[in-house]
Amino acid sequence: MTDIYQQALAAHKLWRGKIAVSSKASVSSKEDLSLAYTPGVAEPCRKIAEEKDLAYKYTWKGNAVAVVTDGTAVLGLGDIGPEASLPVMEGKAVLFKEFAGIDAVPICLDTKDPKEIIQIVKALAPGFGGINLEDISAPRCVDIERALIADLDIPVFHDDQHGTAIVVIAALINALKVVKKKPEEIKIVVSGTGAAGSSIIKMLANFGVKKIYAFDINGIVTKKKAKESGLLAIEIAELTDPEQLEFSLEEAFVGADVFIGVSAAGIVSEKMVASMASKAIVFAMANPEPEIQYDLAKKAGALIVGTGRSDYPNQINNVLAFPGIFKGAFLIRARQITENMKLAAAKGIASIISEEELSSDYIIPSVFHPDVVEVVSKAVAQAAVVEGVNRI
Repeated sequence: MTDIYQQALAAHKLWRGKIAVSSKASVSSKEDLSLAYTPGVAEPCRKIAEEKDLAYKYTWKGNAVAVVTDGTAVLGLGDIGPEASLPVMEGKAVLFKEFAGIDAVPICLDTKDPKEIIQIVKALAPGFGGINLEDISAPRCVDIERALIADLDIPVFHDDQHGTAIVVIAALINALKVVKKKPEEIKIVVSGTGAAGSSIIKMLANFGVKKIYAFDINGIVTKKKAKESGLLAIEIAELTDPEQLEFSLEEAFVGADVFIGVSAAGIVSEKMVASMASKAIVFAMANPEPEIQYDLAKKAGALIVGTGRSDYPNQINNVLAFPGIFKGAFLIRARQITENMKLAAAKGIASIISEEELSSDYIIPSVFHPDVVEVVSKAVAQAAVVEGVNRI
């Protein structure tokens, strides 16, 4: 692992940034200049002034995303500030371009004030067709996203929340096919109720799971305890622990069909996995080290194990989701990205693997599978039309 860090550092020094601006318009003559800039540019300006939506026709707006962060929750590094977050935001822009052909601009804000972030993003929004929020700490990220969704008429998507949740649901759809279990019949334990965990829990409920038990740093989330922890905890408590019982994470594992971890390294033991139901599913995704190592979970009896790592089977990677989601939203100029659009994306990702191909070590396609972006974008676009959040 040390080698990859040193290689990446050397590559970044060589690149001096992973992205650059390129021109579609040629400016090699006075005539070219008069078309791309003054005086000719005045005409599309006049048209857009008369009808704002014509910006989609005459500018890059319909294919441009702002990747916005305040640098407070970068990877597993935490609050490292806006400058240090820039390599990640550039990387995100590269992924948008390489996988979906979408132009993305990193915007690293030197403020942690949610109100300021909301105000700045709203002011920037006219130049973009969508907003991708990135690496903003919880629970602030939830408040920021909700305020922007309410105030803007373009898609706003916090990838750390919903990208992870979408790919988890996609993996779960196929894992349940392998173990021949149904969503409404299973018991799921979730460790971590921050940005990703809270979105995963909501998607699990939307997917039809009835028995969800959520744990945070203070133990099991219940309605009684949630009142002291704010709105997000209250929302999660409404969807979890149906009997409102108090028990430990270890006790919750007994008889559980699925474990989903987005919390901390090493908190799950082999004994806990061994106590799960037969044909157990373990998605241990803590970054950079999982709640339990892949090999240990397998040794303890889990039939299907997924992690966030690329060196083991079943990598649960956000890149499977966000390029296709934005491409689909852009296809029909969606005003927002809804829960049903997210579920459609998850089902689209899952559908890429045929029944014949499915196995315990292959429940989720590679990020390099050639069909991922097309399948996801079409599923998302269709769901948006059904809900009526499309412009075209």
